[in-house]
Amino acid sequence: MDGVTIVSHPLVQHKLTLLREKNISTKAFRELLKEIGMLLCYEITRDLPLADVDIETPLTPMKSPQIAGKKLVFAPVLRAGVTFADGMLDLVPNARVAHIGLYRDPQTFVAVEYFFKAPSDLHERLVIVISPVLATGNSTVAAVDRLKERGANDIRLACLIAAPEGIERMRGIHPDVPIWLAAIDEGLDKDAFILPGLGDAGDRAYGTK
Repeated sequence: MDGVTIVSHPLVQHKLTLLREKNISTKAFRELLKEIGMLLCYEITRDLPLADVDIETPLTPMKSPQIAGKKLVFAPVLRAGVTFADGMLDLVPNARVAHIGLYRDPQTFVAVEYFFKAPSDLHERLVIVISPVLATGNSTVAAVDRLKERGANDIRLACLIAAPEGIERMRGIHPDVPIWLAAIDEGLDKDAFILPGLGDAGDRAYGTK
């Protein structure tokens, strides 16, 4: 699928299987979410540009590659996106963070914003939107809309799982935003949850159901 990368690394797939299990603890769910976030970060940032810089080892001066160009902003969609982003921040601790608070209206499935806070220089940075589940696509589309309104012009999306309906909507409205994910599931049920899915990621991460 154009613009969509499925990360098939065995560790990602193994940890996703553990994450889907309905009987794992809240603690284990958060830990796995963080670990998969770290592994996906490797793939999403694989093409970051490098430039040689002068350093000195304990033995001799040398030139060595270092990330060049745009800095990163991680933009988790609250709530579960925060834990997902924590794994990425372990790899890139100097990245800035934008927080996007959205919830899905249970009747209309429309995304309702309740919080947005982002760095002022989004136009100068690579922004990685972090949303564990891409179901209808409404919340993710709304998050990208707001980031673009604030000047972001280089955006990527990191998900755990997605429904074909969500991917189609996201790619149709924001075809310039490539997607990285671990699995594309069968589709949505009548309540717009992904099947087979993993349930409500926010509730499972924080024990609120």
